[in-house]
Formats: sequence, structure tokens, C-alpha cells
Amino acid sequence: MKNMIDLACIIDDDTTYISLVKRIIETKELCNNLLVFSNGKEAFDYFSAILKNLSQDHMPEIILLDLNMPIMDGWEFLENFLTIQHKFQTPITLYVVSSSINPSDVEKAKEITLVSNYFVKPVKINELEAIFSPQTV
Repeated sequence: MKNMIDLACIIDDDTTYISLVKRIIETKELCNNLLVFSNGKEAFDYFSAILKNLSQDHMPEIILLDLNMPIMDGWEFLENFLTIQHKFQTPITLYVVSSSINPSDVEKAKEITLVSNYFVKPVKINELEAIFSPQTV
């Protein structure tokens, strides 16, 4: 099966969750390559470096972002990423995947134009398949 998504990114500090999602993505052949960052700062530094190097060959098409992480949490990542996201040529689809069921977190995330949807952990296989299915424009 030819994967429609070449590169995806997980920004999360939960190693168990990352292992589970990686396993599902590999088993279901949802994408070719996967970047993993354990906090928002690592991810933001990566995206900033891409802009400095003027090479966007390694831009993920999809980002799965956790909200609660050390160093730079998901909210801080979103705030910073929004300032540079318009400079990327490749469209990026970002999903918040969090253990928070707090309605204010869900609403706050959905109000951010960059956030395509909000999923509560543990993310289900059919939700991952929907995230990675070709987007109709």
C-alpha cells in the first residue's frame, strides 16, 4: 500500500502513548516516516531550524500535539508555532491529542485556527485512520 502521508510528527512526553501510536501507524501503514519530540521546545527548535536552513524537505504533513508536557507545553508550542507557520510552503494539519477532558481546554484548542481537531487520549485506531486518510479539499 502506498502511503499518502510521507512524514508525520508526534509532540508528546508520554513514552507509552508514543509507542502505542507508532505501532498503530506502522501496522496500519498510515505514513512513511515519523518524527517524535518529547516537548514543544524540541519541536519548535526543529521547525525554526528548517526555516533557517531554507530547506522544507523534512516538513511533516500532520502534527499530533499533546498539551501537558515539561519545558514547553502544547499551548506554548502553539503560541510560538503560530508566529512562523505561515512561512512554510507545505500545509500542516495539526491535531491536539490530550488526556485533558476539560471543556475549556477543548474549546480553547478548537478556537485556534491551526488546530484541526481535538482528540482525547487514548486515541482510537479509527480516529488515527481518519487523521491519516487523504484530506478532501
